[in-house]
Amino acid sequence: MIKKGEIVYGKVTNILGYGAFVSVGEYDGLIHISEFSDNFVRDIHEFVNVGQQVKLKVLDIDEKEKKLRLSYKLLNKNRGVKGEVPKYKIGFDTLKKEMPNFISKELRKEG
Repeated sequence: MIKKGEIVYGKVTNILGYGAFVSVGEYDGLIHISEFSDNFVRDIHEFVNVGQQVKLKVLDIDEKEKKLRLSYKLLNKNRGVKGEVPKYKIGFDTLKKEMPNFISKELRKEG
């Protein structure tokens, strides 16, 4: 018997615009499109394909209907858009300290 919060492996059986259906043993599961990424998901095929085995986390269970609500993003954070956060210096330097840099930049422009 599967429990809420458990990690399961399932096979993707169908993909629709709003989510992907997964077979997990005797259970049928749905990964809603919002459970693929915290970012905007344009196409679920960027994450999974039909026939693929995937590792998922169980969010909710309907034992009577043998249905699962599943999450992909909780276990697969490495997928999707990757980027680097720019590094900024917070604060400022005094004008006296920065004046040599400013002057050398201006001299390079003139020369």
